[in-house]
Amino acid sequence: MMAAAGKITIAEVEELVPAGELDPAQIHTPGIYVQRIFQGTDYEKRIEQRTVLPRN
Repeated sequence: MMAAAGKITIAEVEELVPAGELDPAQIHTPGIYVQRIFQGTDYEKRIEQRTVLPRN
C-alpha cells in the first residue's frame, strides 16, 4: 500500500497488454494509484530455487 502514500507511483513493466487481459487477483497495485508506466527492456530472467538440506 506504499503506492497509496506516495505522490507519484511509477510501474515498471516487462510487457504492455490490453485492459482486461490479466487476472485481477494477480494485480498487486491497483491502477488508480499508478500515474506513470515505464516499459523496461533487457530483463535478466533469474530462476530462484529453494534448497532445503535434510536434518540429521
